[in-house]
Amino acid sequence: MYSKEELEIVDYIENQNPKSIPDLDKKVEKMKSAVKDKQTKRKAINIEILESDLEKLKTKALEEGIPYQTLLNSLLHKYVTGQLVEKDKIA
Repeated sequence: MYSKEELEIVDYIENQNPKSIPDLDKKVEKMKSAVKDKQTKRKAINIEILESDLEKLKTKALEEGIPYQTLLNSLLHKYVTGQLVEKDKIA
C-alpha cells in the first residue's frame, strides 16, 4: 500500500510530464555545499541573562577548564539537537 505522498508523486510523474533538471548533479552539490557552509558558519549574538546565572555559568566553565562562551555554545547545541538530557531522565 502506498502512502498519500507516494501516490501524489506517482500522479505528478504520470500526469504532469515533469522535465529533467539540467546539470542536476552540479546543482545538488551546490546545495549540499550551501547547507554545509550554513551548518559550520558561526554568528555572533547578544543576549541578556540574569547576572547570577552568568556567574554560575562562568563558575561551571572554570570547573570544566573551558571559556564560558564555549560552554554556553555547547549547551545550546546539545539542546537544539536533542542531546541535552535532564538528570531525572537518566536511569
